[in-house]
This record gives sequence, structure tokens and C-alpha cells, in this order.
Amino acid sequence: MIRLENIGKQNGRQIVFIEASAALQKGEKIGLVGPNGAGKTTLFRMIIGQEQPDEGQVSVDRGVTIGYFSQDVGDMGGLSAVAEVMEGAGPVSAVAAEMRELEHAMGDPDRADEMDEVIERYGELQHRFEELDGYALDGRAREVLDGLGFSQEMMDGDVAKLSGGWKMRVALARILLMRPDVMLLDEPSNHLDLESLIWLEKFLKDYDGALLMTSHDREFMNRIVSKVIEIDAGALTSYSGNFEFYQEQRALADKQLQAQFERQQAMLAKEIAFIERFKARASHAAQVQSRVKKLDKIDRVEPPKRRQTVAFEFQPAPRCGEDVATLKGIHKAYGSRSIYSGLDFQIRRRERWCVMGVNGAGKSTLLKLVAGASEPDEGTVARGPSVKMGYFA
Repeated sequence: MIRLENIGKQNGRQIVFIEASAALQKGEKIGLVGPNGAGKTTLFRMIIGQEQPDEGQVSVDRGVTIGYFSQDVGDMGGLSAVAEVMEGAGPVSAVAAEMRELEHAMGDPDRADEMDEVIERYGELQHRFEELDGYALDGRAREVLDGLGFSQEMMDGDVAKLSGGWKMRVALARILLMRPDVMLLDEPSNHLDLESLIWLEKFLKDYDGALLMTSHDREFMNRIVSKVIEIDAGALTSYSGNFEFYQEQRALADKQLQAQFERQQAMLAKEIAFIERFKARASHAAQVQSRVKKLDKIDRVEPPKRRQTVAFEFQPAPRCGEDVATLKGIHKAYGSRSIYSGLDFQIRRRERWCVMGVNGAGKSTLLKLVAGASEPDEGTVARGPSVKMGYFA
């Protein structure tokens, strides 16, 4: 379906790809891996035609539809979340957009003299909308948004009022609803909570098209992909199997390459020692010359590339009292919506808590209460006098 043949690409002084080749076949689910800056997003952009390779070619079979989700969602506004999602669904979205315009026209007294034409055109569009299964599409759009954690109120509200993370979900929903032949997903698991992540995993497993994805959530990727393409030093290397299998194969290949490199280095050292020892002796001149020529012809084995890693060292925290935080009789509401009613909760030294729950259950609110970033409507929050607290949101 998609082929990358001997592509070369350079961004400024950075060489991204050197004679790199790979292919994506029908129904394959592939994980694209590599260090930050290796060229994963550049590869996506070349596939969809937003960038061109400096050398080689990227070819897509005729008629293949591609949906691309990136971290740059652009501006959104003026539509509901459902309408924004349906915008990516092809011809039916254009019909739906014109129907919305005519609905506004029907309520505009300044266009009363055009009403017969407006109603007639609306009828034609409504018939076309039904032919394209538009009403079922609305239901499917809501199903996808529900899976990604949207409430009915959020689905029908102006998408412009959503946060950046929720707009990301809208953009992802557009691609999922589109169900193209190929999905290119650049970090689709970002900004998703656990429930949405579980739903997305099932959706992608059931999806019968081809998939090329990146994700920092290696466990998520491991459960979905059956092949891995690695970008490393400008090359594309394919591995059959999931991410876990790729890691095993990569480690084995590095071990074998290291052993091959060490054997060659030992052989070279031996040959060089012979040359140095006998180069001044006329009786060994032919042998020395022969070995020099032999060394010139040898293809040198490069050692495995060592990726840079950052080492973190966390100093032991100063000892605090046994009671870190104690919440008693907590009541908290936002408008008419009650989050907590009579909550009692305590955190003690050395305990590790994981807060789980559906969107809107009050996870962030609980952390804010404990950290002092928010005050309860009723009840008390007591923090240990010697507790030094860090809060990241």
C-alpha cells in the first residue's frame, strides 16, 4: 500500500534518512520507534505529501485513503464536537455543513423572501444526507467521542471552549470515524485517561485497515502492533513481532554485532602487530605487503551504536511525621454538581496511592485538596507540619 524506497532526507545540517527503505502492507499494524528527533514525524509528513524526500521516492497505491493524527490539531471553533468530528467523514460532512447554514437561514427574518428556495434546497440536502447514511454517522461520531471520554454536554458544546487536551481527542476522533485504509497515528495515547486508553486499544485491535503509530506508552504499543520499524542513524529496519519481541531482537543483534566487532579488532591487532614487527626486514617484505593489502580490502565492522541515556538520582527525602495529610468530612461541588460529600481520607508516611476513576469523578480535585491548591466547601484538610510537598498538574 505504501512504499518508501531508498529515501534520503536532510533538515538543515541534520541528516534524517540515508537510502532508507520500508513498506506498509494491507492490514499491518506497525509501531514506529526511534529516539526523539530521529525523524518519526518527518516520515509521517512525507507519506501524506506534506514534505518531499531529497532522494528516493514515497509511493502510495492508487485509491488508498490515509488518515493522519498529529500533535498539531490547529484551530477549532464554531462547531460542536460532534460536528467537528463529522467534518472528517468525507462528502457527508459537506452536506451536513450546508444543512446547518440553511437551518440558520430559516430562522433569519431578513431572508424571508428566500424561504421557498431555502426549504427546497434543504429538502434536497436532507435526502442526500440520508443516502449517505448521515444520521447513522452522527451516532457513530457520538460513540467514538463517548469512548474517548466525552459527556453528551461536551459533544454538543462549542469545541472552541475545550482545553487543548480535549481538542486532541476531537482530532483523534475525526480520524477514527473516518476509518481510512491507512491510519498514521503520532502519539495517539497522549492526553488520554485510563478508560479512554483501554477503549482506544480495543478500537485499534478491531480496526481492519493498516496502522503505523508512535507512542511513548510502550505497553500500549506492545499490545497492538505485530511489526516494528526502527529509525536509527538514518536507516529504517523492520522487525516482525510486537515491541517486546523487537527489544529482544535488537538486544540480540547488538550482542552479535559487538562480538563480531571484537573478533575483527583482535584480528586487526594481530595483523598490525605483524606488520609493525617485520616491516623493516627485507626477508618479510612480501608478507608485510600482502597483509597491508589485505587490511585495505577488509570491510570494517562498526560497533553497536550506544544511545545516550540520562541518569537520574533522587536524594532521600527528609523524614516527616507519620501523618502526611488528613481529610475529614470533605464536601466539594462545582455549581450544582457534587464531587465529594462527607469524604474522609488519610495519607501516611511511605504510602503510595494511585487515584483512579472516570472523567469528572474528582481525581484532580482530590490532588488539589491534598496539595492545598483548592479549598473544600466544607470539612478540613490537615497536612503534617514537617511535610514538604511537591505538586505537578
